[in-house]
Amino acid sequence: MNAPTTIRTPYQRRVELVKETLLTSAALDDDSAGKLAVQVLHALDTIPEKIR
Repeated sequence: MNAPTTIRTPYQRRVELVKETLLTSAALDDDSAGKLAVQVLHALDTIPEKIR
């Protein structure tokens, strides 16, 4: 029997990318890096497109 396929949204992929970056760059545990990744992406998403 095949395992169910999990489809990740683009947002979930971005969170995972930021989380992995934080884990390799800072002394954070997995949970803390995940929470910080969500906050970082939220901050980036609130910057107007013309400024980014």
